Amino acid sequence: MTDPTAFNLPSADFDQLRPIDGEALAGPGAPTHPPRILVLYGSIRERSYSRLLSEEAGRLLRWFGCEVRTFDPRGLPLPDGAEPDHPKVKELRDLADWSEGMVWVSPERHGAMTGIMKAQIDWIPLALGAKRPTQGKTLAVMEVSGGSQSFNAVNQMRILGRWMRMVTIPNQSSVPKAFLEFDEAGRMKPSALYSRVVDVCEELVKFTHLVRGRSDYLTDRYSERVESAEQLSTRVNQRTL
Repeated sequence: MTDPTAFNLPSADFDQLRPIDGEALAGPGAPTHPPRILVLYGSIRERSYSRLLSEEAGRLLRWFGCEVRTFDPRGLPLPDGAEPDHPKVKELRDLADWSEGMVWVSPERHGAMTGIMKAQIDWIPLALGAKRPTQGKTLAVMEVSGGSQSFNAVNQMRILGRWMRMVTIPNQSSVPKAFLEFDEAGRMKPSALYSRVVDVCEELVKFTHLVRGRSDYLTDRYSERVESAEQLSTRVNQRTL
């Protein structure tokens, strides 16, 4: 993984870009397949800087050994505006179930994440039958803005990540004046801001190696065990009519 042309990362310093040592992070019996990362972005503009940033993240994550899939939000109905079997809703939920980690990239609009970003998150349920599509999975958050640097969108997404019971990594990326940070071909220029994007992707992969395979244990809760025991006792002791 040392050939810059193989992964199309012209802004990266390959003397400092190092492969992830999965064996140093994963314990005995840990999954050995490439980490599965889902990328969501929050704009459908023709030149969407959140999409361009998400594409940069996807390239880096692939370099770090991940399998990456990106959801296209075009055509996704508003939450509660369609049934869960809508093709775009089903696609999003299937990807969430498939993933072991996620990247959320939103523009900041009116001091907040976009409605397009929030709608995607709202369509992913906290629980779906016996499954929890997001619980115990890793999350990285990034934002782009047209003005000075801000952290409103990433802070909001952190709150949502916690609510969705995800392991949100400490690092994050905020790209101000995004129109200056990408060239005409849509590639992010070398800068300290790009270096932070590399940091975020590297850290996400490390945390994903640490967490996956251990998610069930990490999210095993006393309160839920008590509730489950009470439900079992109630069912077993029901009178037969």
